[in-house]
Amino acid sequence: MVTNNVKIHAEESVQNVGPSRIKISYQRIGDPKFPPVFLIMGAGAQMINWPEGFCMELASRGLHLIRFDNRDAGLSTHISDAPVPDFQAIQSGDFSTVTYTLSDMAADTVSLMEALGYDSVHLVGASMGGMIAQTIAIEYPHKVRSLTSIMSTTGNNSVGQPDYSVLASLGSPPYDNRQAYIDWQL
Repeated sequence: MVTNNVKIHAEESVQNVGPSRIKISYQRIGDPKFPPVFLIMGAGAQMINWPEGFCMELASRGLHLIRFDNRDAGLSTHISDAPVPDFQAIQSGDFSTVTYTLSDMAADTVSLMEALGYDSVHLVGASMGGMIAQTIAIEYPHKVRSLTSIMSTTGNNSVGQPDYSVLASLGSPPYDNRQAYIDWQL
């Protein structure tokens, strides 16, 4: 599809990505001859959570965007046989119940870069996607042209904590009414 002279390519996927050999689904937006920008979304969010208008605007300014579904999101591999993580233990520093780490997700992203033929890219990460991007910058610095971390943190519990009182004012989502739920989300 072409909108405002920006091409939105059909969703594609790459098999056997990273050390875990998973499937990653992705979509390209814009001209492949422009500098590549990987958009990394947060926990449980799909690639389509990067608003199309935002993507179109960036692509119209000479960037080639690649948005993708992390593992356990959207059309990428879902790890369905994993044990439930013990979040209280994780907060205390015990990661023994964790099925995979930010390093594993960083390796997924780097493997996708390589599968698509990129030596390095610009990274933009939102929420947990920002943490994945930061991990790539630490573990694969030669793969990063620039890093933009949005609504994210380092993982240190003493910084970057949300103000839940702001979220509380939104109230509970109305699950029983589709249109009301859409309005609530907006």
